[in-house]
Order: sequence, then C-alpha cells, then structure tokens
Amino acid sequence: MNLDFWLQRLAGRATCLLGPGTRLHSCARIRNARGESRYIKVGSHCRVLGELLTFAHGGQIEIGDWCYIGEGTRIWSARHVRIGSRTLIAHQVNVFDSLTHPLSARRRHEHFRHIIEHGHPEDIDLDEQPVTIDEDAWIGAAAIILRGVHIGRGAIIAAGSVVTRSVPAWTMVAGNPAKPIRSLSPDA
Repeated sequence: MNLDFWLQRLAGRATCLLGPGTRLHSCARIRNARGESRYIKVGSHCRVLGELLTFAHGGQIEIGDWCYIGEGTRIWSARHVRIGSRTLIAHQVNVFDSLTHPLSARRRHEHFRHIIEHGHPEDIDLDEQPVTIDEDAWIGAAAIILRGVHIGRGAIIAAGSVVTRSVPAWTMVAGNPAKPIRSLSPDA
C-alpha cells in the first residue's frame, strides 16, 4: 500500500485514477504536475512499483489492464505515453516521450532553474513525441525507450537496450541502439 497516495486521496488531491484490483507498492511514486487525476490512468489488476510523472505543460500516461511496472522504473510524459494491457516492464526502465530538457545549454540552465524555483514550467518545447507500447510487450531491465517510439504487440526489448526507433510486433530487439535479433511467434 502506498501511504502517500492514500493521504492525497483522503485530502481530495488524488493524482491518478486506478482500476479495480490495482495496487501501488510502497516504493511507487505518482508525480502528476498537471494536477488532475485524469492525466494518469492505470487499468485494473496492475502492480506499480516505479514512478509515473507528467510535466506541467502537458503529458498523459495511460496503462492498460494486468500490467506490471517494476521498481525504479520511470515513465515520464510531456505529451502521451500509452502502455497496452498485459505488458510487463521490468525494474530500472526509463520511458521518456520528450527530451526532458532543452538542448541549448543556456535554455537548459533556465529550465532547470525554473523547476527549482517555481516547479515545472507550463510553456516549454521539449520536442515531445508520443510513446506507444502495445499489448503483451515485455520490456527488460534497465532498457531505455525514447520519444516517438512505437513498440508493437508482443515485442520483447532485451535488458539494457536503448530503443530509438519503432519495433514491429512480435519482434525481439537488443543493443544500443536496439536492433532486431529474433522474430517471435504470437502463439508461443
């Protein structure tokens, strides 16, 4: 049970919508800078041990039913991250749908300073591109999934992979950058 979430809920400030049977582990973190629960939705019968974060200027996270989000995993959204049902995301995975900071050193410092002094800015361009992970995918430990990526149904991302391009359904990828290493059978 996540005490912080329940205290927020009792105070009328719940930061996400949870389906029936879903549990937030004590190490889970929900950081919804948009402030409205509808921007982070987790389906039914999920287990969340990682961090779900939306930026103040945008961002939405939708997680289907029967999903697992491992400890130390970060799913950060400035636009939209959608995770299909029955997807397993191991520990220490990072999913980002934006650059997270500007590329210019000057603007990056200004952005960081704004976060420290005022919280996340509500008007910043971080080259946001949605991330979609289709149903039945498996994301291995310490993988990194970057903005604009679409991971097809039943795909497997090997541990430690850096995914910079979309992955077809029923394909296993590995490496940095991730490349296809095996075709998978939908029936296996």
